Amino acid sequence: STANAPEDDAPNRYSRTDRTAYSRYSRDANSSGSSVPSNALEKRIEELERELAKERQENARLVKMTQDKEELIGKLKEEIDLLNR
Repeated sequence: STANAPEDDAPNRYSRTDRTAYSRYSRDANSSGSSVPSNALEKRIEELERELAKERQENARLVKMTQDKEELIGKLKEEIDLLNR
């Protein structure tokens, strides 16, 4: 069940990130008095999407590592119990 928890939360977390990035661009455009060129925004969005993909891969790797370590801990606990008997 712990393996599903990060995935269940993923849509909310990523949509929040997207909204934050969009808000930042809106503020930048308003504060400068002229709109940011759409080409620059598209490049930045692509850059952020690549970064997001890398972060998702890293997150999946870390989740797998955690699961592997939890499995090992369980096996070691069982072995300790057997040795104590």
